[in-house]
Amino acid sequence: MFLPWSTFSIYTDSPFIFVSFHQVEVVLNLLTSADPFADTGDDDSQPTNYIHIRIQQRNGRKTLTTVQGLPSEYDSKRILKVLKKDFGCNGNVVKDEELGDVIQLQGDQRAKVLEFLTTQLGLKKKNIKVHGF
Repeated sequence: MFLPWSTFSIYTDSPFIFVSFHQVEVVLNLLTSADPFADTGDDDSQPTNYIHIRIQQRNGRKTLTTVQGLPSEYDSKRILKVLKKDFGCNGNVVKDEELGDVIQLQGDQRAKVLEFLTTQLGLKKKNIKVHGF
């Protein structure tokens, strides 16, 4: 597309740039441009240790729900005992060197575990991530 120079003009007399093109003016303010990648200093509000609730497919329709990243002040075995009784499923605690204690439950229990952690243990929902299909 060819643009003749007679129809295009730029005025820079003020802190604004006025671009005139076929009777359409666009005003760009150069003084209030903010850096979208600037550090805002809000790093303290984001948690570093999340609690991850995942689902794993076993064979056929069988699934396994895992909960990892629980704080060390909570007893994983006692939590597992309450979860098994409330949900009517089986489960166990697996000790991992990197991940710590991982709670495994039979079936898709993601929503129930999330509700239990927020209501019974008083954990914040923003610190819990639910994964899976």
